[in-house]
Amino acid sequence: MRVALDAMGGDNAPQAAIAGAAAALSAYPEIAVALVGKSDVVKSALSGHSADMGRIEIIHASEVIGADESPTAAVRRKKDSSIAVGLRLLKEDSADAFVSAGSTGALLTGAAVTLDRLPGVARPALATLLPTKTGGRVLLLDSGANVDAKPEYLAQFAAMGSVYMERAEGVSNPRVGLINIGAEAEKGNALTRAAYGLLAALPGINFIGNAEPRDIPAGVCDVAVCDAFVGNVILKYSEGLAGALMSMLKRELMATLPSKIGAALSKGAYKRLARAFDYEEVGGAPFLGLTKVVVKAHGSSGEKAFKNALGQALRFASSGAAGGLAAKLAERQ
Repeated sequence: MRVALDAMGGDNAPQAAIAGAAAALSAYPEIAVALVGKSDVVKSALSGHSADMGRIEIIHASEVIGADESPTAAVRRKKDSSIAVGLRLLKEDSADAFVSAGSTGALLTGAAVTLDRLPGVARPALATLLPTKTGGRVLLLDSGANVDAKPEYLAQFAAMGSVYMERAEGVSNPRVGLINIGAEAEKGNALTRAAYGLLAALPGINFIGNAEPRDIPAGVCDVAVCDAFVGNVILKYSEGLAGALMSMLKRELMATLPSKIGAALSKGAYKRLARAFDYEEVGGAPFLGLTKVVVKAHGSSGEKAFKNALGQALRFASSGAAGGLAAKLAERQ
């Protein structure tokens, strides 16, 4: 399985991306990595790693799209950027998946322009895995691609998210919830009320009705469906809350001698809790609705996040989820 990696994307590029690629090669013997970026920069950063060079290829890309650039203008103007070259590798079947921690807007715009959508998909969606108190994860979509959505988009997100969780994450008969301000069917705005009827009529979907945002960490559903404005607010708040809670917990545990002793005795439990909230454990967010596999890694990704994003892309590409998405959507035609 050949995965292309944007070596120039993210706050810690190229060092973190290359370190993550080296770690992924050790963790996943079936993977080969194509590092896309400025070849001299990539070669220099790669020289400090003992990766299996027989499974690494460097693909030169002379340009980089910055986070402060207009996504549409940058994609149109920078044809030789690491994002554009990586997406072309996918289109030409020279790679099985593409991972980038670069500009989210540029990646989504470039993917929409360069790659084909699955039959029947009106708008692809960005999907993010969030932790739950049950120890599992819930797939939140859309978490960043479609701020303005129509009811039929949400129905497609539900179908795609259900298949992804079943095929790529191994969740049997995933429970699908529509994010709303109340559990009753008549709750919400015009979008959610119209979407409720469409989701309820979807064949082969385990729709459990409306789910409130507090139901997400409770593990009430496996797939949480919403438009990208709501999804991104939930995602950003979750990240901030998790960081604040861990800081508050650490402060309280260090406040007194008894609490310090208790903290020392519970060190393993606190580390497991921190891992549950660590976005690097997941790696990235898949872009669902395309014929090819694209995974968006967090902009501040480190070595572990890149390694896990490559692993996530590997699971997605080898799971047959894209074909399953197409079949599920065909049922609605």
